[in-house]
Amino acid sequence: MRYLITGGAGFLGTALSNRLARQGHKVRVLDDCSAGDPARLQPEVEFIKGDINDKTLLWKLLQDVQCVFHLAARVSVPESILFPRDYNVVNVGGTVTLMEAMRDAKVRRVILVSSGSIYGIQENIPYKESFEVHPGSPYAVSKLAAEHYVRTIGAQSGIEAVCLRVFNAYGPGQRITMANPPIIPNFLKHALTNGSVVIHGDGKQTRDYVYVDDVVNAMVNASSVVGVDQEIINIGSGVETSVLELVRLVRQVTGQKPEEIFNPYKSGGSSRMCADITKAYEKLNYLPLIPLETGLRMTIERDPQFAR
Repeated sequence: MRYLITGGAGFLGTALSNRLARQGHKVRVLDDCSAGDPARLQPEVEFIKGDINDKTLLWKLLQDVQCVFHLAARVSVPESILFPRDYNVVNVGGTVTLMEAMRDAKVRRVILVSSGSIYGIQENIPYKESFEVHPGSPYAVSKLAAEHYVRTIGAQSGIEAVCLRVFNAYGPGQRITMANPPIIPNFLKHALTNGSVVIHGDGKQTRDYVYVDDVVNAMVNASSVVGVDQEIINIGSGVETSVLELVRLVRQVTGQKPEEIFNPYKSGGSSRMCADITKAYEKLNYLPLIPLETGLRMTIERDPQFAR
């Protein structure tokens, strides 16, 4: 098949692009390099640096494309609180621009990589796609709006639209940013360098950590299966893990004992998160294959930033 992947030089995008290229597909990537690194893409991948809101460029790139994976987005919850307008421009406006270009180029399917953060604070665990959502940040609002635009314009234009609500993805290639770094690579790096790990609140808050290869499996399946038009599907591990348990596993896989510093400040968001992945199994034949401990070990082994 012939694919366009927006945001294809980012963490998930790179893993997806390289997987599809290895399978022999024609892969075209659009990325503005604000967070992505095209050097990590395989030589077979056609890379174009550009803006997701450039409709003329998108239209050109969509010629002969059969399916689009839309990953281009700004993804920091704290940053979205400071700059909500920027998140609206990229995450919402960019999605609308892409859908207009897809409509004009007559592309048949789009896979939107959305976020489990859309659910917000819920009373029941695990989160089902049927739950009423309560987005608690401009980032979550922007991803929910993107879902609505993808499904609405898709239905009006004959474009098959699938929204994958990905929970806390991790794995090799995930950057440790200066501000608000992702928790898993941050904890691994500090443990391996005899540093300390900062635990907000009591550490009992939970998240659903899903290994990058499992997420890519779901995305690839979503591009080819039938009967998924207009579907919203959770992609996670289906396992609820506390921060304290994550620290224990980090100690176990690194063989180190980083100092634990408890910060009484509790970060925002839900105290518990876990995906119900029943629908993913039914619609995408999706089953996560990599348990968290194994995924942590694979992350250390495969990511140069953790080289000892």
